[in-house]
Amino acid sequence: MPTGPSDPCLQEGNLRVAWGKATELGCGVDDRVSQLIDLALAEDVGPGDVTSEYFVPADREGRAFLVAKSDGVVAGVELGAEVFRRVDAGIEINIMLQDGSAIAPGAYVMEVAGKARSLLTAERTVINFVQRLSGVATKTALFVEAVKETGATIIDTRKTTPGWRSLEKAAVVAGGGQNHRMGLYDRAMVKDNHLVVEGGVEALRESALRLKEAHPGVGVEVEAETLKQVEAFLKIEEVDYLLLDNMENEQMKKAVEMRGDRERPLMEASGGVTLDTVRGIAETGVELISVGALTHSATALDLSLEFVSPEERD
Repeated sequence: MPTGPSDPCLQEGNLRVAWGKATELGCGVDDRVSQLIDLALAEDVGPGDVTSEYFVPADREGRAFLVAKSDGVVAGVELGAEVFRRVDAGIEINIMLQDGSAIAPGAYVMEVAGKARSLLTAERTVINFVQRLSGVATKTALFVEAVKETGATIIDTRKTTPGWRSLEKAAVVAGGGQNHRMGLYDRAMVKDNHLVVEGGVEALRESALRLKEAHPGVGVEVEAETLKQVEAFLKIEEVDYLLLDNMENEQMKKAVEMRGDRERPLMEASGGVTLDTVRGIAETGVELISVGALTHSATALDLSLEFVSPEERD
């Protein structure tokens, strides 16, 4: 994230919103995320929370804890806190676990206190955000653990919930993974290889050179479906990443061997990666393994907001 070293968002555990900028909204909550919070509250609260308005006294104070109901890795905590603030700036918030923390059933993630109406109004939106992002972090952590000590890195894809990309990619980082490209603008990925082959290796090299001259910080990644394509693309020095698409493990191992002692291009395995297969893929020697399921198939982590009775408050 392009922030300076003094930025509080660089502290261990805080939510990182890729390419975002921390503002007075709260650590890791940029303008786009702020808009998402507004949309979420608007669809849930609408013109008003009629249950709280008519069944909860206006002067009643409340205290509650965001509690884990299952094992996992928490993410989106700062975002949840910002939702509480957006509903009522007077809510007192105590973040007890930061993003990336391992949690077990009964773990307290956050403590909030304030007007009971406000806490109840914010409850569902807070849980929706945090449980979804914690689900992404938890799934990522499982894949990261599966490739431990192989040297391979688990990365995400662009298969994210529309509007949630920076948040879901931050959750991947909280789970121990790393981010692939953010969008179509920060890395070129040449995937229609039949067109590349028709133009020849020299045409691909010329295109890569033009791109790097115009956008020096943008990497070039080329997809290979066969070892013949790997051989051809390894001749192009301008290629930074080589995507091995749906290859068998033996093919990927051979592709890594074909690179020899060179450090580039980095080899990325992709296609149908599961927890059952990821270890074997990692052992082929590829540096990166992209897993779309981190974001498109993550199961929300079970969380609840549990209120403390007046007798328990002290």
